[in-house]
Amino acid sequence: MGSSKVITLITDFGTKDTYVGQMKGVIISINPHALIIDITHEIEPQDIREAAFLIREYYPFFPEGTIHVAVVDPDVGSHRRPLLVKKDGHFFVGPDNGIFTMILKDNLEIFTIENRGFTLKNISNTFHGRDIFAPVAAYISRGLDISLLGRMIEDPILLQNIYPRVEQETLYGEIVRFDRFGNAITNIDASTFKDFTGERRFRIEVGEIHFDSLCSSYFEGVMVCLVGSSGYLEFGYYKDSFRERTGVKKGEKVTVRTIF
Repeated sequence: MGSSKVITLITDFGTKDTYVGQMKGVIISINPHALIIDITHEIEPQDIREAAFLIREYYPFFPEGTIHVAVVDPDVGSHRRPLLVKKDGHFFVGPDNGIFTMILKDNLEIFTIENRGFTLKNISNTFHGRDIFAPVAAYISRGLDISLLGRMIEDPILLQNIYPRVEQETLYGEIVRFDRFGNAITNIDASTFKDFTGERRFRIEVGEIHFDSLCSSYFEGVMVCLVGSSGYLEFGYYKDSFRERTGVKKGEKVTVRTIF
């Protein structure tokens, strides 16, 4: 088999339990030379949407050949399929529950994981991250021909209503996650915002708060709206938490209207 490759892990497991450690143990038992990188294990429990946005955000910063294991899997043990997605030279391993929605466009191959020869012998009903996804990632890092995993499919599960939309001259989005600092990050990306507003004046509203301009950094006001490093519109509170200060919640609607 070929040379070892980087394996990233992104989950909602947290670090209190041994779940992440067990996955790493499985990987290095199959490929002791694998380089395992923790992206985060602090996705809010069962929040598939948050994971979908984070996967799209981080994976382009890794070299081709990287294997990304993503496990936010509230339906583990059901009939949902385990998947391997190959896109732009990257490999993504995880459940077929919409977690890969943001990357399932163009230049990809999708396989169901059916071959038990590349999983652990005993598969639990509650921990496919350890018993299916970790070993498959490890075998891929050793050069596995991914066509051996199972059938190629063209009907993966996609999350609904995940993208912003324009209706009646208004751009509608929502808060999809909060970072550690309490910044509220939306699903409105910079290009969508620019295409909608053009050179016109605008008003951005979230809850009872509104903004009539964008800042370029967090220190330019007490409460600010800007395009963050993730490329999405976000709201911040200088040296404090926008989430705690305002009470804004995940899923809260964000609107952008142009002013003539």
